Amino acid sequence: MNIFYWSPFISKVATVSSVIRSAESIVNFSKKKNEVSIIDSIGEWEEYKNKINSEVKIIKINKINYYKFLPRGGYIKSRVSYLIIFFLNFFKLLNLINFRKPDYLIIHLMTSLPIFLSIFFNKKTKIVLRVSGLPKLNFLRYFFWKIFANKIYKVTCPTSKTYKSLLKKKIFCKEKLCVVRDPVLVLKEFAKKKFETINEFNINKKKFLIGIGRLTKQKNFSLLINAFKEIEKKYNEYSLIILGDGEEKTKLISLIKSYNLEEKIHLIGYKDNVYKYLKNADCFILTSLWEDPGFVLIEAGLSNSIVISSNCRNGPEEILNNENNGYLFKNNDLKDLLRKFDEFKSEDKNKLFKKKLNLKKEIKKFTFYSHFKSLNNIINLNN
Repeated sequence: MNIFYWSPFISKVATVSSVIRSAESIVNFSKKKNEVSIIDSIGEWEEYKNKINSEVKIIKINKINYYKFLPRGGYIKSRVSYLIIFFLNFFKLLNLINFRKPDYLIIHLMTSLPIFLSIFFNKKTKIVLRVSGLPKLNFLRYFFWKIFANKIYKVTCPTSKTYKSLLKKKIFCKEKLCVVRDPVLVLKEFAKKKFETINEFNINKKKFLIGIGRLTKQKNFSLLINAFKEIEKKYNEYSLIILGDGEEKTKLISLIKSYNLEEKIHLIGYKDNVYKYLKNADCFILTSLWEDPGFVLIEAGLSNSIVISSNCRNGPEEILNNENNGYLFKNNDLKDLLRKFDEFKSEDKNKLFKKKLNLKKEIKKFTFYSHFKSLNNIINLNN
């Protein structure tokens, strides 16, 4: 069986690792030999060639590496980049699919191009639309999906709540919709990374709170900084560590300086290993405006961290299970976040332990092998 992945990107979002692990899960666990390839649309996959399983092929369809030249930062620039990707790959993607005739084309991110081209695809190739998060169903997307619904073989959702949400919209019939959770956790990787030491700012000798994610509006780190300003007054033993890069970095640095908290709040950039930080933090705080599912929530659970999260749709609500597995505060509500932090600080140790244990049980759904089993149910990888 021949399986292609389509997932163009212009920044290192969590979906990138999800695509890699999904592709690797097929070559690792299939009883039958399958050919698995990732389509490189503009050079975005170039740096991953030597980092992924050699059995997963990278198909480069543009000789020139446009990736480094594309505009980034903010809504308008990203949309310009997506338009460039669309037109650069219009005929090349069509020719590739019709020439190679893969059995399945699994599409993530910028899915409009392969969906539109499906009109002209050979009859053999089936499209699996991977919904990477709770979709914003504006009129254009709703209309577009409705028109092309019959061209899509399956639509996979990252959480049960997103599945139910799409089911209610009646864009796709029930038979097309299914839940396939992201392969967030590779246990061998965790076993190696959790023992690495932290070198920045003598963190190992300090009590600290942690936030992780791209520095974007979605992650809402300004709320976390505003909350820490109040937390530090009451619990001054803490520092705050934020991992990630993004377009709001300058804005966040200015906010930290305005509170004179440069010695307490540290933006330390993107880190390949988040586990060593999560394992040593007092708790992980997620302030996102939306997440589905929220990879770092799952990584925090594996790291035995206490989680305080916004109750944003859809991942945190589902993963933290009505606060049985952590703490939930009202989305974008500073007062409620501070209230939940106080609740965490005064909580009985046995209850904290129970929350950690419950979260560990919940995240088993997001392992490498669990993802493969779900994928196998819809595309029969062993037949």
